[in-house]
Amino acid sequence: MIIAHTLSELHSALGASSKRVFVPTMGNLHAGHLQLIRQAKALCQQPNELTVASIFVNRLQFAPHEDFDQYPRTFDNDCELLRATGCDVVFAPNETLMYPQAQTYTVHPPAELADLWEGHFRPGFFTGVCTVVMKLFHMVNPSTAIFGKKDFQQWKVLEQMVRQMAMPIEILGCPIERSKDGLALSSRNGYLSETQKLQALALQGQLRAVAQFVKAKERGFKAQSKLGMDALNANGWRVDYLAVCQQSDLQEVDLWGAEDLVILAAATLGSTRLIDNIEVQLTERTLTL
Repeated sequence: MIIAHTLSELHSALGASSKRVFVPTMGNLHAGHLQLIRQAKALCQQPNELTVASIFVNRLQFAPHEDFDQYPRTFDNDCELLRATGCDVVFAPNETLMYPQAQTYTVHPPAELADLWEGHFRPGFFTGVCTVVMKLFHMVNPSTAIFGKKDFQQWKVLEQMVRQMAMPIEILGCPIERSKDGLALSSRNGYLSETQKLQALALQGQLRAVAQFVKAKERGFKAQSKLGMDALNANGWRVDYLAVCQQSDLQEVDLWGAEDLVILAAATLGSTRLIDNIEVQLTERTLTL
């Protein structure tokens, strides 16, 4: 595995590879990230096809009150995990390389997709994500990029960015990786105490309850979502949203239509903010957990 810190090192490592499958990360890797690498490896079958991961904690997507300075940085361990999983190239730029001057040119995704849910509670978040991913795409020049579907809205925002900018990159979403008890894996889970990790299962529990309701009923989804939010708030959570949405545009719905659905949730337990989701497929009213 080659570790590249500069553009010249990156270009040397990439060489004349015919295919590059890219997994952007902010490090502090867990089993969910490694599953993305495995999916990338499965798409690289020839000697000149490369799996590439990046490690960069992107300041632009953190608000001033958020945890940029405290965000765990575990570079050496991350590289060992990536090496063991079969990653070919790790691109680990510093801030000077990524932002050699104030980033006044930014990528602003459309408000109707990016200013709701996460974008509402974290203003500017998706502008920061799109800007850094656009820059990374230009540097790595991948044929495919893989993102975890735990960040469902992020996946959709980036998918549309690539489509509208006519970038020759396939965007793939990888299913959520969960612990044995069902907790969605996240770098921020490390902030939770052992007691809180058990309490955190309630978020998935309420998502499942709403998903079962949606699967069985034709309408009334908003009221059921509010019941789930109320139950979490009554047990020490601070819920930002729990909503049944169309997968295509993430607009909230109250009844079945012609779209597959996703139930999105974000809530804070103690000082740790968690997000999760469940997909509900229209065809057979099946759940993707």
